[in-house]
Amino acid sequence: MPSEAVYPTGKLPLETLAALLQCCPAQDPRLVAGPRPGEDVAVIDMGDRYMVVKTDPITFATDEIGWYAVHVNANDVATSGATPLWMLATVLLPEGRTTDALLNGIFGQLRSACDELGITLVGGHTEVTYGLERPIVVGVLIGEVARERLITTAGARVGDRVLLVNGIPIEATALIAHERAADLRARGYSEAFIARAREYLHDPGISVVAPARIAAAHPGVHAMHDPTEGGLATGLHELAYAAGTGLRLDAARVPIAPEGARLCAEYGLDPLGAIASGSLIVAIDAEEAKALCARYRDAGIPCAHIADLVPEEEGLLMVRDGEVVPLPRFDTDEVTRVF
Repeated sequence: MPSEAVYPTGKLPLETLAALLQCCPAQDPRLVAGPRPGEDVAVIDMGDRYMVVKTDPITFATDEIGWYAVHVNANDVATSGATPLWMLATVLLPEGRTTDALLNGIFGQLRSACDELGITLVGGHTEVTYGLERPIVVGVLIGEVARERLITTAGARVGDRVLLVNGIPIEATALIAHERAADLRARGYSEAFIARAREYLHDPGISVVAPARIAAAHPGVHAMHDPTEGGLATGLHELAYAAGTGLRLDAARVPIAPEGARLCAEYGLDPLGAIASGSLIVAIDAEEAKALCARYRDAGIPCAHIADLVPEEEGLLMVRDGEVVPLPRFDTDEVTRVF
């Protein structure tokens, strides 16, 4: 008999997830967008508007975990064109390590991040959990969008330009600097470098709510997606999978942040596969792409045309160092090789 598959740390492969979700058919006719690989939110028809719902756990980070939980969930709601409004948080705490300082820190971070984005923390659950080595925060973020303003990942079309707003890998850079600071010092990195890499969490920051609002208000935007675990390359796979298209990426056009490039080189990581919250993928009509890039430049936000959507039968390809190769996919994020 064939051996049973054992899945590594990280996202399930798109094909595996798709097969699992076939067992969960939609029952409520008000479900506009339900569980589907590549789509990050659920959309429910509430009559005069749509309710947009997102859930995501924070499992990598320990520092500022509450802050992370708000922003990564708000990102996905914002990429649908919706306004993030209400949050629930499940806070799971490690046995034997939970102190008042830890509790106050997490809840202070939740409050601060919610205040920053105009979100109300409406509920959740908190417990000390057997077997945990570090805190885990699972967020549920709820938002609203006018029916005619909804944007889904599946809305991307053949012929669209694919823009990358901000560089990569923002979150991976901050995570490595926070979690591996002692090792970086031993490798000869200066305190100034480590501090700058840590600050990526806030500058350029992992929030894409503001850039998503700019895109949502621009004509010709068909889809938005924020690449998270598995990095930009996996985010592009998810976009193309949801939309039923092919894609051609020009790797030379992808802006890679300097500290991120150094850390990936130090640990032998591919920047395209490192967790990339803080970046935003936008699929837009080719005739509107330059105008949207100009709007981002005017706002002081980097933007680059990195790829094009092509017919599905052309596949997902990448031009790198003069060669055309299959676009890699990272079901296990590159940063897991550091921890």
